[in-house]
Amino acid sequence: MSSPGYALDHIALGLSRIGDGVPFLVGELGGRFLDGGPSGNFTGGQWSFADGEKLELIEPLGAPGGFMHRFLAARGPGIHHVTFKVPDIAAAAERVRRGGFDVVGYNDDSPYWKELFLHPKQALGIVVQLAEEHPLPPDMPPWNAGWEVPQGPRPAEPPARVVGLRLTARSVDAARRQWGELVGGRERAERGLLVYEWPDSPLRLAVRVDSSRPEGPEAIELRCSRRLALPAGSIPELGARFEQL
Repeated sequence: MSSPGYALDHIALGLSRIGDGVPFLVGELGGRFLDGGPSGNFTGGQWSFADGEKLELIEPLGAPGGFMHRFLAARGPGIHHVTFKVPDIAAAAERVRRGGFDVVGYNDDSPYWKELFLHPKQALGIVVQLAEEHPLPPDMPPWNAGWEVPQGPRPAEPPARVVGLRLTARSVDAARRQWGELVGGRERAERGLLVYEWPDSPLRLAVRVDSSRPEGPEAIELRCSRRLALPAGSIPELGARFEQL
């Protein structure tokens, strides 16, 4: 497949309450609130870091049975998805089908946000979102009017840089098919990992190939000039491991 002009936009974590993750993202990592609010059956908020990279926290909204309720009931808090911005969602859907993947949750009803998903059972253990975004008209009321941003501590200084997400795949071919051929990542080798990067993104994906381990996220990787206070395992409130490189 030819290069599609995609960019890795953000990494999202699912929590019961967004506010549970704010003390760590802000007080330890130095994140600055960027945008957020309710959307359908979830509420999401994004924080930006040293070089403009973004982490998103999402929580369930509404009656039980939505995708976030199901996610939390099955596994608790943790890394939920990665989002790629794409220039054309219809072309992206066709590319997904040509690549042998199923298109899930295709929605192009809004002229400002169109999306589709890859199911984690097909996508190496993680939800993959492809989204086409366009600016809102300047005279349109804010989509998140009335939403109160979860309060947190003073942002730590300097902010950490979110390098990206490390994942496990069972084969080199599977990693290259998804992160290289399908979404256009440029591959290189680093420390025994396959690293995928996108010219218009500060984030990367690093893949450990190991046929003996479950596929899916391992850790969010960070860099910072100060020593970050990170536990050896997962952070309970976020259900995810963070590692300083």
